Amino acid sequence: MDVTVNKLCPLGAEVLGADIETLLNDEQIPAFVLDALEENGVLVFPELGFDDAQQAAFCRRLGDTVKKDQKGWSKEFPDVFNIAMDQDRKAGAYMKGTFAWHIDGMTSEVPAKATVLTGRVLPASKEEGNTEFASTYAAYDRLSDEEKERFAGLKVVHSLEVSHRRDNPNPSEEDLARLRAEPPKVQPLVWMHRTGQRSLVIGTTAAYIEGMPEEEGAELLAELLERSTKPEYVYSHEWSVGDMVIWDNRGVLHRALPYDEDSGREMHRVTIVGDEPIQ
Repeated sequence: MDVTVNKLCPLGAEVLGADIETLLNDEQIPAFVLDALEENGVLVFPELGFDDAQQAAFCRRLGDTVKKDQKGWSKEFPDVFNIAMDQDRKAGAYMKGTFAWHIDGMTSEVPAKATVLTGRVLPASKEEGNTEFASTYAAYDRLSDEEKERFAGLKVVHSLEVSHRRDNPNPSEEDLARLRAEPPKVQPLVWMHRTGQRSLVIGTTAAYIEGMPEEEGAELLAELLERSTKPEYVYSHEWSVGDMVIWDNRGVLHRALPYDEDSGREMHRVTIVGDEPIQ
């Protein structure tokens, strides 16, 4: 197996020499990719060119995948989700929510392990639609000892409705029903991972801190998010058609930079099921 990992920045690395045949068939690939992901946080496979069948098959080599049978999900491959504003104008508000920093699955008992995204159609302007990443493992490590001690016992309420209302203060009844199908979830502010690492559990879904005055808690969450996502700590991926990017959803924030509804931007996503509850 002639596959190498080239560091792009403190968060993020490029995987070279991994063609489609290798990724789908080499017995060493699953362990190699998962180890590289844990070490780097974000992996980029430039201009790989997976179709849905190949992307689904590769992701199933990494673990169980999230499968759904509803609008936006492929009928043939129910683990592939089509991220595109123009698939349904009602999806616009949801898609715009991805412009804010977030970690997927913060209202779940066990968040997703990783997300795998491929670029299919890109906006005409390369300035639109980049995907940005920031490590909350590194953000925790940068805290002072006093802050680490103070934050150790804090609990944060995560809410999809609160997140949605930041961009859409007056959601429709249909949107509210969808958002309230996943009730708020209390999570520790600091996630103590099985590996011994710690990460901050923050992002746009973080509504308030239990036992703290609402304004004070909101200020602290906003401050931590700002500190975690300073430009010098962010990897911004400028997409080329066919790129595949994998990130460690357990400790990496992400967001899409804004793009126009009519840009045609289309990404296909597969989510790897998590195996570690936040604790």
